[in-house]
Amino acid sequence: MAAEQNSDFVDLWKLKIPAKAQVFAWRCIRDRLSTKMNLTRRQVVVNDLMCPLCGEVEEEAAHLFFNCRNILPLWWESLSWMGLSTAVPQSPRDHYLHHVPEFADRKKLISWRCWRIAMTWTTWKLRNRIVFQNAIFDGRKLMEDAILTLWTWLKTMDTDFATHFNQWSSNLKEVFRN
Repeated sequence: MAAEQNSDFVDLWKLKIPAKAQVFAWRCIRDRLSTKMNLTRRQVVVNDLMCPLCGEVEEEAAHLFFNCRNILPLWWESLSWMGLSTAVPQSPRDHYLHHVPEFADRKKLISWRCWRIAMTWTTWKLRNRIVFQNAIFDGRKLMEDAILTLWTWLKTMDTDFATHFNQWSSNLKEVFRN
């Protein structure tokens, strides 16, 4: 199983995204982020175990990034950009490795994986602002920040990428389907 899990991550390290985002994704997929439940498992005293985004369920990675009632609609929206109607996988590992027939195109699969990391990265940053700076959850702003994050990564890492943000972000269905 360990060899299988390591081979799952070969493509992660090849993505043209910042190294800190790759490490974050690897930690998320392996359930090594310091979520409230993981901290508790490590004998760290946590006063409030509830998800900072919804306040209804204990915070663990699967809930925080994919199943939270405030996050799930954002995944549905992004799946619609890809033209997909499928269930959102329940674990970070399954979500990253999610293969559906529409992902037969390697470019589309890479775009999806980069988007997935941008979305979870941005969610984690918002979660930390809520926990440590008393920020407020705003799903629209979270989605905008994740889209900007992905565009920034693409622009920085791909010298041929010259599309202006406004043009690119207003045509996400085209971006993810081509």
